[in-house]
Amino acid sequence: MSDVYQAIANSAVGKKVFSAINLPIPVILERYEPGAVSFIKGAVVLGGAAGGSAAQSVLATLKFAPEAVAHTLAGGAAEADIRKAGDAVGEQITAYSPSREDGRRFKALIFDATGISNTGELRAVWDFFNPVVRKLEKSGRIVVIGRTPELCSVEQRIAQRGLEGLVRSLGKEIKGGATANLVYVEAGAEAQLQGPMHFLLSPKSAYVSGQVMRVSGAGFTGEGFNWTQPLAGKTALVTGAARGIGAAIAQVLARDGARVIVLDIPPMAEDLKQVAGQIGGVALEADITAAEAPQLISDKARELGGLDIIVHNAGVTRDKTMAGMPDKFWDMVIDINIASEERINARLLADSTLNEGGRIVCVSSISGIAGNMGQTNYATSKAAVIGMVQGMAPELAGRNITINAVAPGFIETQMTAAIPFAIREAGRRMNSMNQGGQPVDVAETIAFFASPAAQGVTGNVVRVCGQSLLGA
Repeated sequence: MSDVYQAIANSAVGKKVFSAINLPIPVILERYEPGAVSFIKGAVVLGGAAGGSAAQSVLATLKFAPEAVAHTLAGGAAEADIRKAGDAVGEQITAYSPSREDGRRFKALIFDATGISNTGELRAVWDFFNPVVRKLEKSGRIVVIGRTPELCSVEQRIAQRGLEGLVRSLGKEIKGGATANLVYVEAGAEAQLQGPMHFLLSPKSAYVSGQVMRVSGAGFTGEGFNWTQPLAGKTALVTGAARGIGAAIAQVLARDGARVIVLDIPPMAEDLKQVAGQIGGVALEADITAAEAPQLISDKARELGGLDIIVHNAGVTRDKTMAGMPDKFWDMVIDINIASEERINARLLADSTLNEGGRIVCVSSISGIAGNMGQTNYATSKAAVIGMVQGMAPELAGRNITINAVAPGFIETQMTAAIPFAIREAGRRMNSMNQGGQPVDVAETIAFFASPAAQGVTGNVVRVCGQSLLGA
């Protein structure tokens, strides 16, 4: 559904009128366009605290962005470290001396905070951002890289945990469709930063802001990786794929090279076949709550050589307050939204249908994080999805399988189009972007989790909500 307010606000006349009466003007977000030569275009400033360890991996990632130019702050605490990292990867680093009057604009500001070991050293954050944050372009990117707090000494943990407040506040300040995100990386896992940095710096993360991602492990080097077709040779299955977010997920996975099995209930057969035809995929009609569904899915996948990716997208709402909710509403939502996923996962793992290095990606919701009036059943099911992701991640790591979830906020779909006007408008505007997201925004985040480049990312829940105020 189109956002009429946003369209009017961005017209020539609308900008003048809205600015005059101090109404927000939601920026038209920059989103990924297939065929782009460079995943980020423009000047990038990389800074950090002394002794950081992430610069080399960041610069190795930027080598795949021929239209990006790397800079560091002249005289910055990490200038020597960053120049040394640039020499190691063959990347020329230009020193920039900040001035409020020079008119320079930057597409991304990246801060390596891995060297911060106590709260006194947080001063390096101010030293870096204060002179340059006003110079961020529209749809710009801020990424802060820290050290996983839970694995730090007490002093360092205190300082590193402070970075979450920093990033979430920056996300609310920068405006202009720009985003701010935090990546915590375990010591020794810096090479695994390439996938998350590629995603968070690119237009694919247009509606992801104020988020924290954790990176660990090893296994992905980036050497010889095809960033334009990251899922080439992979087989994926997407549930609830006949329309809306599910159809967008299937389309993006296919765009990235995957062969996609699209699944939905028999009443959606015509829409499902249309999606399959558009992407050259395989349609599978099934009710995921049926007793035979897990085996049916496993058998179909094994016919195609097994699954590399499963996306649990199917879900329903049956809204009532707890006092007025019939038991059939509770049972239906729990069964479809979480219990069926547990049963399907169990079968795919028991049959070894999910291949080595497989990816499980689940769709949760901000309702599962913040709760929502009249959605006790839905919020319970979506919070349980988060529990499944966090609980299964350590268990699956031994099989080189990752499991992650996205938690969408207000996304423009047929479901949100049916919401009463006033509630719909409030949902659209109650985030740092002042607008709803698109189904493709959810799909891009899922495609990132599905990629081999996300090898170091498991047990994560990333909100695709434009930094919604709900549960923030």
